[in-house]
Amino acid sequence: MPIVTLRPGYLCPKLLLMQASKAQVGIAIGFALLLVAICLGYVHWLSNQGPVLARSEERDPLTQMPLSITMNPLRDRTIEHTANLFIAQMRDGSCRQLLVAWEKDYRRKRADFLCASESQHPLIKWHLVDWEDVPPLVILQYKGQRYSTTAQDATYEDLFSVTEEKKDAGWVVTKYDALY
Repeated sequence: MPIVTLRPGYLCPKLLLMQASKAQVGIAIGFALLLVAICLGYVHWLSNQGPVLARSEERDPLTQMPLSITMNPLRDRTIEHTANLFIAQMRDGSCRQLLVAWEKDYRRKRADFLCASESQHPLIKWHLVDWEDVPPLVILQYKGQRYSTTAQDATYEDLFSVTEEKKDAGWVVTKYDALY
């Protein structure tokens, strides 16, 4: 075998392969393929799951909402984006424009109440706390922080929900519930 001289800090790949036997290389390749297969299996399993993977057993004693949920990272986020856009527009003062269709039916008084309440208690921030599939509807539960006075010197937290329905044009908000 020829003598190989190495400069300090230089690794010769040929030398490393010469030191590893064919069995060791086969084991390493087999292990790498096993890891790839496990990862692909996990991704396949996730893609067949719903948007909520798990809810905590512990619940808030007042609201009965789970204290935490684990969301599927591969879920379709279109529903959440539609809800977040709706909530942001409500917060930014576009309530009348958003609920104009509601004023044509039985929800007229509800729309008036929501717009008045939203202007008095605007949302500061919100986050998703639960997701419920009730085909053809999806109900998203949020916990939000609101200003409690028009002077905006105090805040409080409350729960609110956004109900969406799949229409021809995509997901549409059909109901907004909040306690003020």
